[in-house]
Amino acid sequence: MPPPMTLDEALAYLEDHINLEALLSTTRIAPPTLGRITQLMQLMDEPQRAYPVLHLTGTNGKGSTARILSSLVAAAGLSVGTYTSPDLERVNERLSWNGEPISDGALAEVIEAIAQLESLMDAAPSRFEILTAAAYRWFADIAVDVAVVEVGLGGRWDATNVADGAVAVVTNVSLDHAELLGDTLEAIATEKSGIVKPGSTLVLGETTASLAAIFRGAGAERVWQRGEDYECTANRVAHGGRLVSIRTPGATYDDVFLPLHGAHQGENAACALAAAEAFFDAPLGDDVVAEAFAAVQNPGRMEVMGHRPLTLVDGAHNPAGARAAAVTLADEFTTIGRRVFVVGLLKGREPGEMLAALGVTAGDTVIACAPPSPRALDPAEVAAAARALGADAEVAPGPAPAVTRAFKAAQPDDVVMVVGSLYLVGAARPVVAAAVAARPPATDTPVEVDVD
Repeated sequence: MPPPMTLDEALAYLEDHINLEALLSTTRIAPPTLGRITQLMQLMDEPQRAYPVLHLTGTNGKGSTARILSSLVAAAGLSVGTYTSPDLERVNERLSWNGEPISDGALAEVIEAIAQLESLMDAAPSRFEILTAAAYRWFADIAVDVAVVEVGLGGRWDATNVADGAVAVVTNVSLDHAELLGDTLEAIATEKSGIVKPGSTLVLGETTASLAAIFRGAGAERVWQRGEDYECTANRVAHGGRLVSIRTPGATYDDVFLPLHGAHQGENAACALAAAEAFFDAPLGDDVVAEAFAAVQNPGRMEVMGHRPLTLVDGAHNPAGARAAAVTLADEFTTIGRRVFVVGLLKGREPGEMLAALGVTAGDTVIACAPPSPRALDPAEVAAAARALGADAEVAPGPAPAVTRAFKAAQPDDVVMVVGSLYLVGAARPVVAAAVAARPPATDTPVEVDVD
């Protein structure tokens, strides 16, 4: 009997399969299908049926909402598995149990179990399908009480959609991945509505009437609409986050601290709290909500990593996310000097639109670099768009040199912000952490940190 797979062997097997996340482009690689993942689930005896699933989709905010929802379920005393994408630094981040990423040994073990089944399949699964199957299998193995599952892309044809969510959550709909989901909001809403299953509760954050009608017609047993059945009624800046009040169908929760930056996080919190209440079919205790919100962590999403200069990383990857980042920067970080942006975008993004949404203007500095992805947009195009907006701009040969240049350019009262793609944030985050750690605790001069 051969020895069990090591983590390196498991990751090598994983990377040997087509990575649709990395290869998304203006042309669909193959017709959408749930055939491979359905067959894989059948070979594994349908592990996604072993526990209730809370299924989330949306153009923006679904990852944050999934984290808040998971924290609420855990604070209520249940064992919760969470599946999100993409990861920032390690693939283990995608699969977690009560907030803790899967261990190296458990990840290798569950990937090996899938590898042993591949020869029985009609076609090889994709990388995302393997990870999705691994999540569903691991959650069954550790006997979670509930799984919180974030859609990778769209909904109807996403590999996660082999599960039937007891609660379906839709945060919002805006134009994104139009080459795959459709070039109208109605087409995108139709794709996302595919996660709504008969007998489920739909927690609907999208309020545009024409789009809401598409989701309402998807077959849920009951629909809770933002603004009608639940809403964030108060949302103000607090030290280290927001102070929010939320109304749900069953209760009102006043002045709860949420350690996340951005007014949009109040809307995500309301969506998550409504979803938790729908799942339990009862309000949650004030103490449970306070504990759950206080415990939420959201790496790579308007994350403060250092001060003097204020250092932020944010995976705003589309114009709507960029606008939210710009509003947050203006609302919550007002005592700043110049702004130095490290920006890396993927193909399919119009750099001028993204930079304008971020509020880039004269007086700002943009250091453009390529995210570590085969879909990376030429940073020279980003720099040119920045100059057209009146900003100073230069091109760096990668995320690490870009971060180095940003810290060299920034004064203590300035802000350094890494933004534009989660692939960029994932690559830059450890470099930023090292640069912040290497800086003396009190200085009035910029520190040069050689992390090239």
